[in-house]
Amino acid sequence: MLGPGDPAPFEILNPQGRAPFLLTCDHASRAFPGTLRQLGVADWVLERHVARDIGAAGLTRALSARFDATAVLAGYSRLVIDLNRHPDDPTAFVRVSDGIAIPGNLGLDQAQRQLRIEALFNPYHDAIEAQLDGKVAAGHTPPLVSIHTCAPVFNGVSRRWHIGVMWDRDPRLALPLLDALRDVDGLCVGDNEPYSGRHPADYTVDVHGEGRGLPCVGIEVRQDLVSSAEGLAHWAGILGDALERAFAEPAVQARRPE
Repeated sequence: MLGPGDPAPFEILNPQGRAPFLLTCDHASRAFPGTLRQLGVADWVLERHVARDIGAAGLTRALSARFDATAVLAGYSRLVIDLNRHPDDPTAFVRVSDGIAIPGNLGLDQAQRQLRIEALFNPYHDAIEAQLDGKVAAGHTPPLVSIHTCAPVFNGVSRRWHIGVMWDRDPRLALPLLDALRDVDGLCVGDNEPYSGRHPADYTVDVHGEGRGLPCVGIEVRQDLVSSAEGLAHWAGILGDALERAFAEPAVQARRPE
């Protein structure tokens, strides 16, 4: 499916990073394999949030630099396959996103879906597993932090939250992170808002974090706040300070009791 001029299905940022935790960015890219011809969508769609999480890659890179942390970033648009959904989820191959039709995802058969799974989905998630395996082998219980951004308005509904924390069964990282963010004056913080981290949502955190008994959390920052270089730096600082405080909690370094 991927040709010689196509990007890799994932990027490993700072592979020798010394931080014990791992960053992921499922919706970092707006690239398409050349064979898919941009799924038939117009160029302007690539500028919209439906193609990737605006600002998420920049946030991930900033946090990686601050903490000397390794990060795994997706190489392709969420419109090709959503890496934060189970492949059997109908929204993994979205046909209409925020009112925008995606022609190349109409009428997909299982063989076409499987090509995308094997070329993009499996390599990305295998890379996350390999990075976590390495940190465990080095003696860490590595927290997993999945970085996302959300549109300020989606399907006609405004989002009032500046930042949201997504989590499910494991509170070790989520609760201290929520506390740290709520201590920032003027910040509107969502607890599983504007999206829920409860199973079966949030595939990456569910499988690689909860599934391995690791401290884990998903983060959503509103895209209008990180669409400029100044905004990106500001919110990377806020999020970095809050994560630093949360990582200091002793429970973050211990496995969740079975």
